[in-house]
Amino acid sequence: MRPVPTACALCPRRCKADRTRERGFCGGGAQVRVARAALHLWEEPCLSGTRGSGTVFFSGCTLRCCYCQNWRISAENFGRDVSVPHLADIFLRLQAQSAHNINLVTPTQYLPWILDALELAKPRLTVPIVYNTGGYETLETVRRLDGVVDVWLTDLKYVSGELSARYSGAPDYFAVASQAVRAMCEQAGPPRFDENGLLQKGVIVRHLALPGGMDDTRAVLEFLAEKLPKGGFLTSLMSQYTPFYRAKEHKALSRRISTYEYRRAVDLAVELGLTDGYMQQRSSAKEEYTPPFDLEGVL
Repeated sequence: MRPVPTACALCPRRCKADRTRERGFCGGGAQVRVARAALHLWEEPCLSGTRGSGTVFFSGCTLRCCYCQNWRISAENFGRDVSVPHLADIFLRLQAQSAHNINLVTPTQYLPWILDALELAKPRLTVPIVYNTGGYETLETVRRLDGVVDVWLTDLKYVSGELSARYSGAPDYFAVASQAVRAMCEQAGPPRFDENGLLQKGVIVRHLALPGGMDDTRAVLEFLAEKLPKGGFLTSLMSQYTPFYRAKEHKALSRRISTYEYRRAVDLAVELGLTDGYMQQRSSAKEEYTPPFDLEGVL
C-alpha cells in the first residue's frame, strides 16, 4: 500500500498537511472518504449510456466553488471513511450492476488510496476508468495516471484569474488547468468509442456557462478551439448552473443563466468549430438533477 502523505502535495495547493494527523485544505485525512457510489444516468450520453455510469463521489475538494451543487460533500465533507479493499469492492460492485464505466468524481485528494484500490480490483475490472475532475490538477497527477485512466472528464471553468479567485478560491486556476488539459489530451489521444457509442478512451472538456460570464466563456472556448488538438477531445457546454450553496452572496450568480446567454455561448462554440460533443438543454438547470448524498452503496 502507498504511504499516507505526510507533507501533502497531491493538488496544486501543496498544503503540506500531515494527513496521518490532520486534514488537508481539501478536507481529506488519513483514510479515503466516500459520499455516494451508485449508477448515474445524467452524465454525457457517451458515459451514461443506457445503464448508467458507475459514479463514486469522494468527499472534500481542492477547490472552493461558491456555487457547488455538491457542496454537502465538497465543503462539509459529508461521507464515510472506507478501507482500500472496501473501495476496490465498491468498484467491482458497480461493474456487477452493469455500469458502463467506473467514474471517479473529485478524486485527487485520495489519489494514493484510489491507485491501491484499482490495483486490487484490476484483475476483475474490465470497464473504462473515468477521472471526473474540476480541472485543477498538477502535471504530476496527470502523469501518475497514465495507463490507469481511460477517460478524462475535466472542467475548464475560467480563464479569468479574478473570477477563479472570487468564485473558486484559486487565482491560478487557468494557469494550472490549461496545462493539465493539454497533458490529458496528449495522454489519452483522440476519442474512441465502442460499437454502442460509449466512450472508451479520450477527453471530455466541460464548461459551465455562468450568468453574466459571457466574456470568460468566450475566452475558454477560444482556448479550446485554438490551443487544443482539433478532433482530439469532446466539448460539453453546460447550462445547468443553479445558485446553490453560497452563490447568492455574489449578485451576478444569484440567478440562473438566461436562454439568451446560453444561446450566445452555443453559437460561439459552433462558430469556433467546437461541434464534437454536447450542448446541454436548459431544462437541466434543476435541483432534481443533483444526486442525493445518503451514503447509498457505500456500506
